[in-house]
Amino acid sequence: MKTVKEVSHLTGISVRTLHYYDEIGLLKPTRISEAGYRLYDDKALEELQQILFFREFDMPLKEIKAVMGNPDLDKNQLLSNQKKILVLKKERLERIIASIEDILEGDNKMDFEVFSKAEIEQMYEQMSQNMTEEQKKIFVQEYGSMEAFEKHFVESASGEEAQKNFAKVVEWYGDKDSTLYAAKAPENSEIVEAYSKRYEQVIKKLVSMKGKDVTTFEVKQIVGELDFVVKQLYRMKDVTAFMLQTAEMYMDNKEMQESLDQIHGGGSAMFIGKALKAFYGSHE
Repeated sequence: MKTVKEVSHLTGISVRTLHYYDEIGLLKPTRISEAGYRLYDDKALEELQQILFFREFDMPLKEIKAVMGNPDLDKNQLLSNQKKILVLKKERLERIIASIEDILEGDNKMDFEVFSKAEIEQMYEQMSQNMTEEQKKIFVQEYGSMEAFEKHFVESASGEEAQKNFAKVVEWYGDKDSTLYAAKAPENSEIVEAYSKRYEQVIKKLVSMKGKDVTTFEVKQIVGELDFVVKQLYRMKDVTAFMLQTAEMYMDNKEMQESLDQIHGGGSAMFIGKALKAFYGSHE
């Protein structure tokens, strides 16, 4: 058994943080001594090690607690996936270092690749794991086999245009690691469906304000509600860039306007676009 001070010295985690983990139920001590000291056994230290691994990926404590407390989740598989992300990040950094060395040596060659082939293959693997059998049948009918679809996906995603789109998605999520995490993170389909329905409800509420000044509090209040839903739906910390680009599409893309206006009535796309611009324009 180790005291909280010994655990702190061993791991570098402050005593205050260990006390907080106890308070929120993330890591309870194995037992409390008669003198009131928290004591931790080897099993508790193993749990702390897993918690620290997850913290390295900026996972919120609430999510870590859910993972640690769910017996149905394969924690080793999650850590294995996190390891793959680290390896890919290491490879990316090595490519950047190599590019810098080339520039310093006079070979002014820049690497604009956003995701490597290995990272794209990993995205495909995660995507295929989350596909239903019905979805797989559609791709088999279209491409002949899942292997053929995988080849098409990797080749297409490696192209210049796709890499430009990836760059935009990375901008939305803030960094590449967050993008990969959002792409691979297990998500309850019922939760996604619930947020999708709520998104449609908020859009309808926003459209009901059509004709009003988009700078009024009541319109901005609805966009604020939309902001929360989009963050939850797409697992983004900040959706400003994403929503501003969405606003531009609603205001400039004729096909997008026609499609949205058919659902919500004429002028809806333009109104939503202006409302998003008014709300997020001040965030730039």
